[in-house]
Amino acid sequence: MIIDTHCHIYSSEMENAEQIIKEAAENDICVILNGTDPLSNREILELVGKYENVYGALGYFHTFADEVTEEDISLLDSQLENDKIVAVGEIGLDYYHTRDNKDKQKQLFEKMLTLAQKHGLPAIVHSRKSMQDTYDILKTYNVSGSMHCYQGSAEMAREFIKLGFYMGIGGPVTNTNNKKTRKMLREIDMGHMLVETDSPYLTPQEKRGETNTPLNIKYVIRKIAEELDMEENEVVEITTKNAKDLFKF
Repeated sequence: MIIDTHCHIYSSEMENAEQIIKEAAENDICVILNGTDPLSNREILELVGKYENVYGALGYFHTFADEVTEEDISLLDSQLENDKIVAVGEIGLDYYHTRDNKDKQKQLFEKMLTLAQKHGLPAIVHSRKSMQDTYDILKTYNVSGSMHCYQGSAEMAREFIKLGFYMGIGGPVTNTNNKKTRKMLREIDMGHMLVETDSPYLTPQEKRGETNTPLNIKYVIRKIAEELDMEENEVVEITTKNAKDLFKF
């Protein structure tokens, strides 16, 4: 079994979501769907109840920071009780797209981490142009998790690992010019890595121009194996164990 630890395969993101989920199951791929707002969280709850190979992470993304209400937080709090919800995510900070609401982003991130801590769930964290703030907030919570599509340095990765976080490796690792991530791969033990696709986004270089799906996880695995001089089945075995250890299923 391969575990795609981060994707957005639901109707509000793509028309043929359920067909893609079925194709993943046929290829022995388990997916963790990540929510970003009340609509996607609701869609995920429906899908985890319908498909054996689907687990969920529910959360409110930085794009929801300006409109989130206490009622929204209470709703999420209750939704996290579902047995097939294995994380709080996708959550985090993004100063690349939006810089003028940093304080609200931080406040929402902290509320999400408080829920993760309350429910004993890991967090799936997005951090873009905000690595130091992300780290400074995470170190104040007793929460483990995944650094989604990690693009930082090996040095910073080691600091997140000390907090109990794994590095999520996705399609960008296949990009010819992405030397930084491949260097990080070579310097961080495989025991701290997860594989993901972020479908329908971040399509691997081999399928550039196409909509990404969990089936493309094979290209991520192949690149990791190539960089680390490992067999692909070794990468699958280790990252699957890592995902099961973190998400507890």
